[in-house]
Amino acid sequence: MVKKTQQQRSYPARKARQGDIILRTPARRLVFGLGLVGLVLLAAALAIFVP
Repeated sequence: MVKKTQQQRSYPARKARQGDIILRTPARRLVFGLGLVGLVLLAAALAIFVP
């Protein structure tokens, strides 16, 4: 909530974005992909083996 004494600022969409995932090198892409696969496998294992 903005108080009346504060001024509201207007930001263009480009400035308001939080950030970008930058995967410029093949090694970074590989690590990112393996991390995603690892999370999926961990979730599946926990769903199967944890009652």
